[in-house]
Amino acid sequence: MADLGRGEGEKSKGKKTVVRQSRSCRVCRLRKVKPIAQAEEIQNLRNEIKELRARVNQQGGQEARTRKLAELERLFQAIRSEPIDVVDDLVGSIRANRQDRRSKAVVKRENLPLRMLTPSSFDGKDDESETLEGWHLVRSRQPNSGFSDSHSSSSGSSSTESITVDEDWGGPLSRFAPQKPMLDLFIQRFVDAFSPEVDASSGHAGALRAGAEIRMFSPLISSAYDAVSLTFFGRSVKDPRIEAAGIKLYPKVLRSLQEALLDPEKSRSEATLVTVTLLLAFESIERTSDAGVVAHVRGAAQLIQHRGPENHVQGVEHLLFTELRPYWVGVSLVDRKPSFMDTDAWKNIPWSAGTTTKDLLHYLIDLVVEIPALLGEHDDLVAAQESQLLGKGEYRAKQARLWNAVSDLTDRFAQWKRKYVDDYPTGPPKEMKIPPSPTDPFPVFRCRDLRTMSIIEPPPLVYPDLRLLQTMCFYYATRLIISSIDDRPEGAVSMPERYHFACGIARSLEDYLRRAPGNMINRLAFPTRVAWEAFPPGGPERDFMGQVFNLVEKRHSLRLWGSFMPELSARAGSPP
Repeated sequence: MADLGRGEGEKSKGKKTVVRQSRSCRVCRLRKVKPIAQAEEIQNLRNEIKELRARVNQQGGQEARTRKLAELERLFQAIRSEPIDVVDDLVGSIRANRQDRRSKAVVKRENLPLRMLTPSSFDGKDDESETLEGWHLVRSRQPNSGFSDSHSSSSGSSSTESITVDEDWGGPLSRFAPQKPMLDLFIQRFVDAFSPEVDASSGHAGALRAGAEIRMFSPLISSAYDAVSLTFFGRSVKDPRIEAAGIKLYPKVLRSLQEALLDPEKSRSEATLVTVTLLLAFESIERTSDAGVVAHVRGAAQLIQHRGPENHVQGVEHLLFTELRPYWVGVSLVDRKPSFMDTDAWKNIPWSAGTTTKDLLHYLIDLVVEIPALLGEHDDLVAAQESQLLGKGEYRAKQARLWNAVSDLTDRFAQWKRKYVDDYPTGPPKEMKIPPSPTDPFPVFRCRDLRTMSIIEPPPLVYPDLRLLQTMCFYYATRLIISSIDDRPEGAVSMPERYHFACGIARSLEDYLRRAPGNMINRLAFPTRVAWEAFPPGGPERDFMGQVFNLVEKRHSLRLWGSFMPELSARAGSPP
């Protein structure tokens, strides 16, 4: 024990005593921050609030600023909801008043088309006449000229003279409000055009509107709405800079969509489906390629098939499936291949929750989904005959089976028409003269009287509602398509009947174009193309259809129509 104690004593004697520094070094002292008492911090905040209130009082009263805000809200609402000519007058008057106050030359009305408005700082004046003083009105490029602002500010700042597109657009709504307040306005105008608020008698069109309401929850949807709305607004007002801003975003949206499609979970999400549908709208506006529209419709249809019918029972997914169902079956008609929707599951499950109810158009589509398979069988039979791969007995057996299927489907089409059209609650379509409008002229349809072969001008067909009109045009188009493979020796659809179907579509266009809100005319794109192909080349019928194509492109800013839509051809082989 003594030895142990002695050992510990020696060990403690050998241990060095640690000398601690009594003060920090100069660098550490400079880095230290003195704590601020809570009372002192509150006092500092109060002083800042007092300073801010004093500055606000110096710049003008709250009442004047509230009045300015109300004026701007009314301006936003007018630009969103009023027709283009009314908006042009509004913007023109604002520019003229501003230039008068600054003693500048008055710009002529025809040189004042609607252009982008961008917010800038207010000048602090409280006079009610100066309410819109802080809004710069940017003029688009004129032929053989550069870009210029319609006026210049006293400071000479050019920060608001151009439209810029941030590469990181695509976040939630809060990211671009209030920094980009006009973007929300552009989205609303796009939604009002492509998803107008209509009832069942016009055919519901709320899918894209419902998608816009959830865009703040998905960067993918948000960026897609940004791109499409900017592009559409730019084309509508003929401002290439706004249009270019939307086109610049398009490749980024495509890349994000491709990444989502490769992800097993994201590929089934509603955001992916909404985005694909939005890009379909983009292609109808810009038509970036000859096959762009069909490629997006085909992609959306494959995505719907991948998701399954049980995922389209309610919500935005249900609206996209039901409202655009003619598109999804239409691409199968163009491809001439069997449609995945030709099953009992796809004909019933999406409506099982009662979100919407089937109407006459959906009961018609339940028959139309059988046509693509028959088109494919016919093409295979023709190819086998040309290559002589089938024996005569086998060829005749397949031909008889095809004829029986065509005959049965034709009879069911006739039953559908008797049940849903001939006994329509508000009555069938009627022949009626539509008074011409001097400010809104429409081409006159001319066709041949098949008895005398003379050219006549039959009156337009007027329908009790737009849903029946859309349904009948789709009915005529699908009857034309199935009749193209109907070569039965007896009971086949005759040439006069086919001509009657095509004329039925042409005579319905004026009523739809004059009454349909927004860009709902896209619902008649496929039937219109089918009718154009059914008419003989060089005749007055095709001349009328060509005028309608050009009219829709000009009036609705849809390049798809101006191309005559060859990608929507349902003919065998390449379109003409």
